[in-house]
Amino acid sequence: MIIRKRLTAGVCVLLATLAAGLGTALPAAADEPPATPSPKVELVLDVSGSMRTRDMDGESRISAAKQAFNDVLDAVPEEVELGIRTLGADYPGDDRKVGCKDTKQLYPVGPLDRTEAKTAVATLAPTGWTPIGPALLGAADDLEGGDATRRIVLITDGEDTCGPLDPCEVARDIAARGIHLVIDTLGLVPNAKIRQQLTCIAEATGGTYTAVQHTDELSGRVKQLVDRAAEPAVTPVATEGAGSCSAAPELKAGLYTDRQEIGKHRWYRVDVLPGQELRASVSVAADRAVDNDYGVLLRAVTAHGREIVRGAESGTGRTDAISTGLRYPKPEADDVDADVKPAAEAVCLQLSNSFSAPESVKTTPGMPVELTIDLVDSPDEAADAAAFGLGRGWWLLGVMVLTGLIAGLLFGWISRWRVAVWRTN
Repeated sequence: MIIRKRLTAGVCVLLATLAAGLGTALPAAADEPPATPSPKVELVLDVSGSMRTRDMDGESRISAAKQAFNDVLDAVPEEVELGIRTLGADYPGDDRKVGCKDTKQLYPVGPLDRTEAKTAVATLAPTGWTPIGPALLGAADDLEGGDATRRIVLITDGEDTCGPLDPCEVARDIAARGIHLVIDTLGLVPNAKIRQQLTCIAEATGGTYTAVQHTDELSGRVKQLVDRAAEPAVTPVATEGAGSCSAAPELKAGLYTDRQEIGKHRWYRVDVLPGQELRASVSVAADRAVDNDYGVLLRAVTAHGREIVRGAESGTGRTDAISTGLRYPKPEADDVDADVKPAAEAVCLQLSNSFSAPESVKTTPGMPVELTIDLVDSPDEAADAAAFGLGRGWWLLGVMVLTGLIAGLLFGWISRWRVAVWRTN
């Protein structure tokens, strides 16, 4: 009877909702939310003198890059705004100061005119230096502004020749801006030093490094990265943890990014209502040369400093990131007036790390941090056994224990009966 009443009520609510929706369909069309911002991608191509080398399927590196660019330009999704920047394309001289400024935007980031972009690429000829750092800074400026996802795809055949501006440090500084810009790198030469530099650039921003030695590989990989930019993704919100619980920023459910220096603490605050469960997880990326054996600790404490729960993890240098998490279910309040809004509890999250590094390694900006906060309904009372580490499987464990006990008793009784029969015979 109760089920029938609930079903009837549900049908009534559904019909009422449909009627309301039909009645307001036209006005709602005028209030539609704005379209998602178009993702932005800039391809950064090395046009330095070494790109003349003929080791890409019998062709020069620049010819392979041009062919790959033409393939990519034909396949760029309509919603993607794409631009092209070059480095080392104009200055052929020996003046280092001039050569290290040789980067320019070949095609502006925006709606793509495929013919115009291909024409611009066709004019390129290997010329000068390899100013990767300045080119990355220029590309970051090209992509700045708005809330769209941003991606730089760097294609190069060599190391940066414009030190002391370290392109890896440049990538870290770009990541520290909090504009959620990802840099992917493609190396055309399988050289250990080149691979190390390009890997560092990519990892500093959450990107990828790929070594390519064939034209079709280059074309396929760049297409894949451009398509990835068009895929919907959760954009993390940049935040800045405080040095104490009292000054901590208040976070809602969502994904956040921050920076944490080696050996420093970061504090965040989350308000948890009675009947809610706080779930928090954190990942810290080792984006620089750190010592082996490190750890990360995430603690939930009350506003008065009493520890509620903690999660910790340690590593031995085999991974580039380390993660941990915690859960805190806040019980429902007893005898609460239905007209009174329940008070939330301020829970402070303390993030600590035990990284160390040689003195030559820079500590700023801090290492990348990704923090996930979720607030869900607390488990019901039947799941309270989770406090003992059993979770919702407590009943299954009980059945297994009872089955084992009964089986043991039966086996013992049968064994004694067989012995008794054997003795009588």
